Amino acid sequence: MAELLVVRHGQASFGADDYDRLSETGHRQSELAGAALRGAGWVPDRLITGTLARQRDTLASMGFDAEPETHPGLNEYDFHDLLSVRFGGDVPDPVRHDRKTHFRTLRETILDWQAGGLTAARESWADFAGRVEAARAFATDTPARRVLVISSGGPIGQLVASSLGAPEAQMLALNLQVKNTSFTRFIFTGSRFFLHEFNTTPHLMAADRDHLLTYS
Repeated sequence: MAELLVVRHGQASFGADDYDRLSETGHRQSELAGAALRGAGWVPDRLITGTLARQRDTLASMGFDAEPETHPGLNEYDFHDLLSVRFGGDVPDPVRHDRKTHFRTLRETILDWQAGGLTAARESWADFAGRVEAARAFATDTPARRVLVISSGGPIGQLVASSLGAPEAQMLALNLQVKNTSFTRFIFTGSRFFLHEFNTTPHLMAADRDHLLTYS
């Protein structure tokens, strides 16, 4: 059976005007993740990212410099748009800049979106789930035995929930647990697709790396 290893991008720039770029911590997390894979002898024979800068830059900092394939189904849902729709275009400052307030509000917003609310959003929940499934099919339709994917927390949560046949709301519980540069591993063959490992960070386990453990 083949392996699909999905890595969440490194820490992005929370609260900045341009969230879609890695912080210095994000680059360091990515370097360590790549070194851990090479140290374990796990060398991918296919590379795929979404189209976001933070995903492509994570792969580059991991040290895998071959040109990756891309699939937009691996991109994060547009939480800026969802929050903007919820608040009529005027997102409160604490929601944008205070982590606790942001993630509490995001949770409420995503649950509403999944239930059919926020109809003015650029992407519906059904469209998001559909494109993540399309990305999964794209990544696993291959003779490659080790596929490395760089994605984001939302698609990773959805891939895991879908693979387990979990209720839709479980996607969000999984999404909010996903650590930057964590490893989520699936085994696949033909139409079969199984979760094997979720949200592990062996490259950040050393005592002097505690400060590198982040979630956004």
